[in-house]
Amino acid sequence: MPRFELSEGVQLRSLTEADVKELYALIEANRAYLVPWMPWAAGQTVDGTAEFVRKSINQEADGGGFQVAVIVNGAIAGVLGHEIDGENRTTTIGYWLAEDQQGRGLMTAAVKRLLEHAFDELRLNRVGIEVAPNNPRSRALAERLGFREEGVLREAERFADDDYRDLVLYSMLASEWSRGANRG
Repeated sequence: MPRFELSEGVQLRSLTEADVKELYALIEANRAYLVPWMPWAAGQTVDGTAEFVRKSINQEADGGGFQVAVIVNGAIAGVLGHEIDGENRTTTIGYWLAEDQQGRGLMTAAVKRLLEHAFDELRLNRVGIEVAPNNPRSRALAERLGFREEGVLREAERFADDDYRDLVLYSMLASEWSRGANRG
């Protein structure tokens, strides 16, 4: 996956083995912020981060999607990625951004670029986003970019042994994208 330049000093680029320590440090610094939204954040370790990066490299090599680092002025500020269902020409994207990088439009620009890649380059038919019902920033991002709320996936995400939480499902279709859905 080539680098995607978003703006001066902001880019998306594939994760590499060299990113493990920096990515883990970012997770550690933002753990309290991430835990309410990301089930993996509470127990994430350096080894778990290394495994995530290795799986990401393999996923990209196999053409099954990718996970990219959101780079701001040379430093990792978050992660954005998607997993492709090639048979159905769909993908679901996920993302997170460090708390101190919020509110600047970085993730909106990153997701918009991923939509361009998914619809215009990969020729996918559908892109989904699943977010916590009480995550106003992620919900606003999906709505700002023209995603449609489809409904609630009841108890779809496991946070702990018996702590299952709902997710709100948003989607955008290629036909909506080509008609110029709100692109941010």
